[in-house]
Formats: sequence, C-alpha cells, structure tokens
Amino acid sequence: MQVSFIRNSLKTPKIVPFIVVRKKCGTTTKGILAIGQYRFPCALGRSGFTARKREGDGATPVAVMPILGGFRKSGFVSLPHHPMKLHRIKPSDGWCDEPWDANYNRPVRLPYRNSAEKLFRDDKLYDIALIPDWNIRCRIQKRGSAIFFHLAHPEYKPTEGCIAVSKRTMERILPFVSRQTRIMTLGTLTRSKPAGLFKKKHAQCLKKSMRGRE
Repeated sequence: MQVSFIRNSLKTPKIVPFIVVRKKCGTTTKGILAIGQYRFPCALGRSGFTARKREGDGATPVAVMPILGGFRKSGFVSLPHHPMKLHRIKPSDGWCDEPWDANYNRPVRLPYRNSAEKLFRDDKLYDIALIPDWNIRCRIQKRGSAIFFHLAHPEYKPTEGCIAVSKRTMERILPFVSRQTRIMTLGTLTRSKPAGLFKKKHAQCLKKSMRGRE
C-alpha cells in the first residue's frame, strides 16, 4: 500500500540524498524504487541490469548517478512545486545516440546529421523526465546514451535501459529530489574485471568528478 509522504513542520518537502532501485523478485524487467521509507513499482531495461553497459544492449546500468536536470513537454502542467529546473522540450529537441559523433549522449537539434532520439514523443513517456549522469559528464564511446528517469507505459513494459515510473509516482517524488539527489541502481555484479582501457578512463573520470566537488 502506498502512503502519502510526511512533510516537515515547515510544510516543505525534505530533499532525499538517494533514490534506490532494485530488481523485483521473479522478473528482470521490473523493479522496486525506494525513496525514504516508501516503495514504488518501476520498469527497467528489457535486458535487466548490467554492470557493463553498452550502447544498444537494452540494459539498465548498475551505478550511482547524480541527477543533472530534466525536461518536460510544454503542455504538461499538472506538476507539484519542485526544486528541479525542467527544460521545456519542442519537436526539434533530440538526443544523439551515435557513439562516434562529437555530440554523443548530448542534446541536439533535429533533424540531426547522425542518429538521434526524438524527445518530443507521442506516447507521453517523455512528458516529464529526469536526466541521471550516466556517461554524460565524462563520456566513453559505446558505454550507453539517453538513460533517463521517465514515465512508464501503463503496463510497465520494459525500456531500452531507462528507469520508468507512473505519472502519479513521478508527481509524488518530484518535490523530494534535486541535483543533490543520486539514483542508485543495485544489481548482480559480475566477477570479471573491466577492460584495462575502460578501467583507466573510469579512474580519470572519477578524479575529475571528485575534483569538481572540492
């Protein structure tokens, strides 16, 4: 049973540091999203979780991802007050998913010269979405792109690697998240070590990220 959030004495939501996503028992494409003491159903990638995300594999990456921002459709007005700055998307807004392009895993203007996903969709899944930092601030080719936290299909159909929740759930948790919130996905990690090149690049990205927080 889902219970309404308890607000503090100032009647303002308290920002949560983490949103935790785990796999639901008995399935690889549906999960349980935990925010504080509350739990909500969510949809995962069609290939479940992976610790070695690759472009086009349909898997949700196992990672701790800061929320960088978000976007919404202009006509989507039923939102509670929240601290996130959401970009209002237009039909010309896209997201490049071509690994060899200079704008790989970056927003682009459509039509674009290479492969790019359309953000202004008719199925309403991107009516509102948050952007976790998966392969964005420090990009590696073919490590995956356009990993969003967006609205789910009514039947919670698998995504292409994103995390998706119902419109009602999004409205309930949005006031409690900000750029200080991190999305933590928990999956079964493989014992195999990543390739040396990826390990080196990952270490460099981590150093840059830590340096930016100082």
